[in-house]
Amino acid sequence: MIDKAVKALKDGDIVLIFDFDDREGETDFAVRADAVTPEIIARMRNDAGGLICTAIEGRIAEKLGLPFAGDALSGTNLVEKIGDIPYDSANHSSFSLFLNHRDTFTGITDNDRTLTANKLAEHVKKAANGGSPTFAEEFRTPGHMATLRANERLLDQRRGQTELSIALANIAGITPCITICEMLDDKSGRALTKEDAKKYAEEHNLIFIEGSEIVEYWNRTKNN
Repeated sequence: MIDKAVKALKDGDIVLIFDFDDREGETDFAVRADAVTPEIIARMRNDAGGLICTAIEGRIAEKLGLPFAGDALSGTNLVEKIGDIPYDSANHSSFSLFLNHRDTFTGITDNDRTLTANKLAEHVKKAANGGSPTFAEEFRTPGHMATLRANERLLDQRRGQTELSIALANIAGITPCITICEMLDDKSGRALTKEDAKKYAEEHNLIFIEGSEIVEYWNRTKNN
């Protein structure tokens, strides 16, 4: 399944990534940010229903000046502490800043969020090659696209949807900037079950992959 997921991600298709039964137990839509379209954003809103975020490789987020939200808000009394997150007590949240591209209007429309995602991917690609000095000139915060900063050790340290999607991007050899959205269940008020996420994937001819498959491949090939 890893080969099919890699191909789908390369092709700009939506891939469904389930993390782990003993973690969030959630499935996310994942698509390369440079392939995001207004139709994909609308599908994320309507079919997934969670928070639309864009994950960025950690070292590149650092180059772009995107801090962890907890670090940026360290002067307040609201910042999470180690142990606050029930499904991952050893790590902090991957949230960074909420951004809009400066050419957006409100930033929330499907067109606006598409522009923000596409431009984020453009700058991540530039930064990966040593460039992107204009990042702060092109983006503003607060905004409507949540950015996520992957742990720099990726799956060797943290195994959240942020790291799974960026690890899959690295395996695919594409720009490590992936737009993701959790799949929620209208009836239960909870995350969509793994079984229902698999059913959705089958009905819509999409690839469903479990985090364990990505981790297994990562561990087997990371030193090659």
